[in-house]
Amino acid sequence: MKPGLLRTLALVASIASGALVPQACVGSWAIRWLVVGMLFLVFLQTRLSRGSLHPSHGILVGANVALGIAAWGLGWGFGGREVALASFFAGITPTATAAPVVVSFLRGRVDYVIAAFLVTNVLIAALLPALLPIVIGRTTPGVFVHVLGSVGLVVFVPMVVAWLLRALHPPAANWPQQLRNLSFGMWVLALFLITANAAHFLQAHPEIPGDVLVKIVAVTFLVCAANFAVGWVIGGRQFHREASQSLGQKNTTLTIYLALTYASPLVALGPTCYLVWHNLWNSWQLHNVTVANRGDI
Repeated sequence: MKPGLLRTLALVASIASGALVPQACVGSWAIRWLVVGMLFLVFLQTRLSRGSLHPSHGILVGANVALGIAAWGLGWGFGGREVALASFFAGITPTATAAPVVVSFLRGRVDYVIAAFLVTNVLIAALLPALLPIVIGRTTPGVFVHVLGSVGLVVFVPMVVAWLLRALHPPAANWPQQLRNLSFGMWVLALFLITANAAHFLQAHPEIPGDVLVKIVAVTFLVCAANFAVGWVIGGRQFHREASQSLGQKNTTLTIYLALTYASPLVALGPTCYLVWHNLWNSWQLHNVTVANRGDI
């Protein structure tokens, strides 16, 4: 069996097993540290050079924020506060750690997507302490400081530690490649815990109207489609595929953690559903590339 198929099956199995074992939600505290570990490995192997930056990267960041706020408004009109928050956490999410890998399979410019990952993750993380108190309705200095501390721990601490370690010990830049199976295992475990947490919440709250869940599923689908489409336009003729992937494929483990911390597992279903939608689109794209190249990817 091919490694790519094995990984796909592992991701599906992690989501299915999480849904079947809601008791595993007791381990949801580990989600934060799994995100920290994955980002540390990504930052360890990535560099932001002037040559890899393009004017469209700035537009991508602006679109990322605008689509997150637009998703919040769409959610309010579609189903009220919980749907709005679920949509916001899906839309505001920065570029995924796996986006450069997918773009490499799509025969795109990997350096463009790596730059997009660094720019969006750093700038969105810097903006979230100001945005989150507004959307969750608690605009107090205490909430701002708490969000700043959480985002700083999850994004900026692993970034600084990784870059310092690479500066002091250059061979450390090779560790992510050597530990790629460990990184994938952390991702699978995080998905398992996220799904288990969502399943436990739904099991413990049967009173949640089914139409609310349907609305979250539907709105996050629209948010996902909008992100990929807007990214395609931003990239223009030269970087349409890369920009589309940078804006559409999102680091949902980060915002799922934030949604669980500052909202509820119901709200965390927003970025969780988005995770499913963007992976379905990625699977379709990879299938088309495989057919076009007769399986040579």
